[in-house]
Amino acid sequence: MAFFEEKKRLRGSIAPVITPFHEDERIDFDTFKELIEWQIDSGSHGISVTGTSGEPSSMTLEEREQVMETAYQTIQGRVPFVPGTGSTNHQETLRLTKTAEEIGADGALVIVPYYNKPNQHALYQHFKAVADSVSIPIILYNIPGRTAVNLEADTIASLAADCPNIIGVKESNKDFEHVNKVLLKCGRDFNLYSGIEVLCYPMLAIGGAGHISATANVAPKEVAELYNRWVAGDVAGAQELHYHMMPLNDVLFRDTNPAPAKAALGMMGKVKPILRKPLATPADSIQAEIRATLQQYHLV
Repeated sequence: MAFFEEKKRLRGSIAPVITPFHEDERIDFDTFKELIEWQIDSGSHGISVTGTSGEPSSMTLEEREQVMETAYQTIQGRVPFVPGTGSTNHQETLRLTKTAEEIGADGALVIVPYYNKPNQHALYQHFKAVADSVSIPIILYNIPGRTAVNLEADTIASLAADCPNIIGVKESNKDFEHVNKVLLKCGRDFNLYSGIEVLCYPMLAIGGAGHISATANVAPKEVAELYNRWVAGDVAGAQELHYHMMPLNDVLFRDTNPAPAKAALGMMGKVKPILRKPLATPADSIQAEIRATLQQYHLV
C-alpha cells in the first residue's frame, strides 16, 4: 500500500511547537531550538512548526522557511518532522510545501485556506494541486472554527483516493460524528489526528493515529504518554490521564491559541511570553487562572 511505512511512522503525539520571540518580536531561534530539544527529551513522537500554535499568519514567507529549516536541522531525524505549510494563498502554500520537501521534512500539514471560504470542489482542487506538487506525505488540517468552512468527509475521501500521498487529516473539529465518518469513508488505515484536546483520547478509541495538541507545548510528556498508554493496551490508564489533563486543556484555551500556552511557558521559565500583533497577552484574570492550574500540575 502506498505510503504504508510513512503512515505507521507518523503516529503519536506530534507536538505543534510555538514560535518564541524576542522583545522586539524577532524570532528567538536559540529558545526555539531549546523547545524542540525539550519536546524530544519529553517523549514527543514528532514535531510540527508553523501551524496554528506557531503564529504563521504573522510571519513572512522567508521567516516561515527559516523556522522550518532551523527545526529540521535541530531535530536531525530523531523524530518525524511535519511542518505546517498552509496559507490562505494557494501559491504560498505550494511554495512552502515544496520547501518542506526540499529541506527533508517527513511530511507537510496543510490547513484549509482561511477567510476565502472555498466550496468543497474548490477545496478539492486546492489540496490536489498541493499534493501533486510534492512526493512527501500530506496531512490535511481541518479547523472550521478558524477557517469558517468545514472540509467534508466526502471531500477528504475523494482526496485520499486520488492522491496517494494524502495520508491523513488533523481534525480540529468538535463534531465527533464527522470524524467517525472520515474513518468510515477513508478507511481505518487513514491517519486521523485530534486537534481538539478533549477529543485526543476518544479519537484514539475510534482508530485515530494520535494527536497534534497545543497542550503538548506545556505538558509534552503527559500528552505523549496518553498515546503510549493506549497503544500499550492500558485503556484504564489512558482514560485516567484523559480526565487528569482536562483542567489544563481547558485553561489553555481561555484565550486564542497560542496566547495562553505562551503565557504558561513564560511562567515556567521556558520563553518570553511575547506574541506578534494582532494577538495579545491574555488578561490578568486569565493569567491568574493559568498560573493556578500550572501549580496544580506542579509545572511552576
